[in-house]
Amino acid sequence: MASEGGALRFAFYGRVSTEDHQDPATSRAWQVLQAESLVSGHGRIVAEFFDIGHSRALPWARRPEAGALLAALTDPDRGFDAIVIGSSERAFHGNQFSVMAPLFEHYGVGVWIPELGGCVDPKIAGHEELMVLLGILAKREVTRARIRVRSAMTVQTRDQGRYLGGRPPYGYRLVDAGPHPNRSFARRGVRLRRLDTDPHTGPIVRWIFSQRLAGHSHARITRALNDTQVPPPSAADPDRNPHRDGRHWQVPTVRAILANPRYTGRQVWNRQRTDHELIDPDNTTLGHRDIMRWNTPEDWAISRKQAHPALVSETDFVATQHIRVTRQVTPGRTYQLAGILHCGLCSRRMDSHWTHQRPGYRCRHGHNSATTPQPDRPHNAYVREDLILAHLPALVVRLTAAVEGAAGEPPSALEAVEHLRARGITLTYDAAVRVLTADTERAERILIG
Repeated sequence: MASEGGALRFAFYGRVSTEDHQDPATSRAWQVLQAESLVSGHGRIVAEFFDIGHSRALPWARRPEAGALLAALTDPDRGFDAIVIGSSERAFHGNQFSVMAPLFEHYGVGVWIPELGGCVDPKIAGHEELMVLLGILAKREVTRARIRVRSAMTVQTRDQGRYLGGRPPYGYRLVDAGPHPNRSFARRGVRLRRLDTDPHTGPIVRWIFSQRLAGHSHARITRALNDTQVPPPSAADPDRNPHRDGRHWQVPTVRAILANPRYTGRQVWNRQRTDHELIDPDNTTLGHRDIMRWNTPEDWAISRKQAHPALVSETDFVATQHIRVTRQVTPGRTYQLAGILHCGLCSRRMDSHWTHQRPGYRCRHGHNSATTPQPDRPHNAYVREDLILAHLPALVVRLTAAVEGAAGEPPSALEAVEHLRARGITLTYDAAVRVLTADTERAERILIG
């Protein structure tokens, strides 16, 4: 309903996405100016909703300010009569307007678009067709920009070896590389940067590669770094790693360093990609979620020549990638309870463990060889497989009287195991009291003598 005097009350909506490359204040100002020019003589803007840092590809419900505007629509006392858009290509993407038009119509709120010079009327075929076209053009703009940027970054990496931003790898630091080749950027004082060896962390990277080439495992290298109290990468850059304690090296960190081809001195880009997957295939209006995935080496952009000092030779780097610790499977070593036996102390699944020429199981309670064990850490739990198998038939009979052998006899040990696996029943072994418990509602227990 219009306010007194027939003047409409408008809620303004605008958006700016990449605030690193755009001035949000300036962007908001020109969008408001355009919206005010559009509604001049029809009413005035009484409310503002302006999203910063959110892509136009996101549905309105997933943009904070746009979502707040949608929520305000449901309020009978919302305080505005219509919505005015500062820029349709910044507000709507693809078929978003077509999806939301019934909602605006349901609440009796008109949407004013600069490209139309007024309010969208769904009953006019030309209006609907124009909104569809504007949505397609907005989507096309995003796609074209993405293609241009990716192509440019590929060329800059491959042909120029240019540093394209992001966190420098552990072992390197950023140094000046001269004026920016874009003259407009250069006039503003923007300069290129490149990677150079960090005098403190560079030798650590070289040592990690040398240890791996000597045949040491990731866990052994990690433990050696922790034992000598070498600060981990998160301690070298604590401002960008507030979620890390900065005290210990982790096995995945060492593994990532050994797999990073930038240590060969070549610039590498596009090792990761962002996949856009539907949140709910049955409700496409919810939009997509972004999922980071690793690309295969065939998709990487690699500089044709060295762009910064190498911390490992290309020959040694390739050799490092082919080092594998293969587990030797001895014929005859089988584990009947693998996957169904858990630790009573920490609830972890117990590891299969061959000891004294027979199968057994152990639990290290989450400890690994990457860190030095603490004196108060619980001792590892061990149990022989034959001790458990000897008591399984009796335990299964107590679980259900229906499990019997062919002649009504109690099941064999192997039949008892098959019964547990078929029904998804797991076992918990408490090494402290030597009690085996079936993880069922009855929680039958049996003492392992």
